[in-house]
This record gives sequence, C-alpha cells and structure tokens, in this order.
Amino acid sequence: MGWFKRLKDGIQTATRNKKEAPEGLWYKCRRCKETSTMKEMKDNFLKCPKCNYHARIGSYDYFDIIFDGSYTELFGDLRSKDPLEFSDLKPYTKRLEEAYKKNDVSDAITVATGKVNRKSLTVAAMDFKFIGGSMGSVVGQRIANAIDYCIENRTPLLIISKSGGARMMEAAFSLMQLAKTSAKLSLLAKHKIPYFSLMTDPTTGGVTASFAMLGDINLAEPEALIGFAGPRVIKETIKKDLPEGFQTSEFLLEHGFLDFIVDRKDLKEKLSDLLYFFDENRTTAVS
Repeated sequence: MGWFKRLKDGIQTATRNKKEAPEGLWYKCRRCKETSTMKEMKDNFLKCPKCNYHARIGSYDYFDIIFDGSYTELFGDLRSKDPLEFSDLKPYTKRLEEAYKKNDVSDAITVATGKVNRKSLTVAAMDFKFIGGSMGSVVGQRIANAIDYCIENRTPLLIISKSGGARMMEAAFSLMQLAKTSAKLSLLAKHKIPYFSLMTDPTTGGVTASFAMLGDINLAEPEALIGFAGPRVIKETIKKDLPEGFQTSEFLLEHGFLDFIVDRKDLKEKLSDLLYFFDENRTTAVS
C-alpha cells in the first residue's frame, strides 16, 4: 500500500500517498495506548496490531485497499466558495486555505473509479482532516456527479462516510445537500444500480441524516461512532443515562440499522462479493 498510480485526465502519475494516520515511525493506539511501528500498522491495514482498533484513514488509503492497483480520480477540479462571506474566529476562506495546505485532498470527499477484483466500482470517500469531514456544497456536488457517472456507466457506487456533519460555514447551502444527495440517490434505485454505504468513525450529523443511511447495503467498520447528535448532547437533552455501547457500529447492527460490520482487512473481498451478488449480467446456472 505504499506507492499507487493515480490516473487523472488521461495522465498516469506515480505519487506517494499521505496517510491520515499519524505521521512518523510510531503510532500510539487511541484505545489500548500500546505503541506500534507505522510499518506494523501499514502491514495490518492501518489497524492497531495489538487490539485491532481501526485508526482513522484518508480517502487515498481506502482507494489503495479497495482497488486493484490503479484508479481514476474524478471531479477533483471542484472547489468550495464562500457565498456568505462567513467569519467566526477566522474567515471561511482562511480555513479553506489552511485545509488545502495541510491535506492532499481538495475537499472533504474524493471520488475515484476503478476495478475491485476486476469488477467496476465508483468510490466516494470522505476525509475527516479536511474541516472535520464536513459536508459542504462541493461534497454534495461531487456525490451528485458521482451518481450521474454511475448511471451513465452502469457502475455501482460506494460512499465511505467519515464526518462531523454539515459545514456550518455554508449554513443553508450545506443543509441543502441533505435533500440533494438523497434525491440523487433515488435515481440510482430507479436505474437499478446498487449503492453501498460504509460508515466509519465518526459518521455523524447531516451525513448520517442523509446519504450515509440510505445504502442498499449499509456497512460499518468495528466500533465506529455513528449517530446524529453526539451522546453527550442526547444525554443532557433526555436527562437519562444511555445504553452501553450506544451509537457504536455493534449497537446499530443489533438494532437493525446495519447489514454488516466489516473488518478493514476483509473490506475488498466483502465488496467483491457484493458486486458479484448485484451484478446485473450475472447468470445463474440452472440444474
């Protein structure tokens, strides 16, 4: 998973991908607090070798794991604007500039298309490090464009969610993306093209309230936080203690909101199985 080839606008380049997992030689697990080398982490699909904790990773890391070696990035030219001239502690334009400098992605979601065990799949993967993975207009438009691409090319869609919710700096423009992405996904159903949703830690806010929960198959990584409002807010609102494991992947699976929990090392094969199962051209042998 070190080097990968990114194909864009017909030009093939070899690029060293940046990991969202901590840089350097060592990684200290957020759960078990044990220290591992980054080589051990990378060899273990960027999971803690001691306790299997799934560290937060970026979109290119998922592309490396899922695709058969090469892929084509789509819609990377779209950039966020500041129509409201929003400013809190600093102007929104300044936050965007800082996000561009710190990350190798151009917004909180990146779209790519490629092969998974020789079957076509388009993947839109979110990056939490880009302004908390917040959903702004560009996120919504890239998802909309990805859906149009899938319809045109008869390609299944996977969205990998990792988000703090709607981007407050875009206010109503951000909230409009909930309806926009949900409506566009209904077109996939109309054209009988499968949509898979993979929820990772954390998947919250408006993302959970829209496209993350609308998959034909809803999957999640182990122990991911998935919900709308955070546990602390809910507890303070209802004035009651929350059930053990509330808003974890395991809790949601038990209560019927998920179809599968999938370990990252098994993700490619699970997607391959789903693509085979949903393949519109698959013929079933009749004895």
